[in-house]
Amino acid sequence: MRDHTHPFTERELDRIIEMAWEDRTPFEAIAFQFELPEKEVIKVMRTHLKESSFKRWRKRVNSGVSQKHLKKRNPDISRFKCTRQRAISGNKISKR
Repeated sequence: MRDHTHPFTERELDRIIEMAWEDRTPFEAIAFQFELPEKEVIKVMRTHLKESSFKRWRKRVNSGVSQKHLKKRNPDISRFKCTRQRAISGNKISKR
C-alpha cells in the first residue's frame, strides 16, 4: 500500500481522476498503478470533483454502462487497449 503521509502530486491526481472517469479502466488498474484501492479512489473523486459531477460519476460507475469492476466486465474483454491504439500512438490515424 502507498504511504498516505505523502500526498499525490497534481499530475498523479489528474491521472487518477482521468482513469476513474474512463468507463473501461477498472479500479484494479488504478490500484495496480497507484496502490489506491477502490474506496480511496472514491474519496479522491469526492474531494476533487464538484458534488454534482461526483454524483453523476458514482451513478455511472454503479450502472450497467461502466465496466469499472472486473467482476462485472464481459469475460471476452481481456485487455483495455484499443485495437487501433498502436496506429493512433504512431499518429497515423490523425494524419489522414
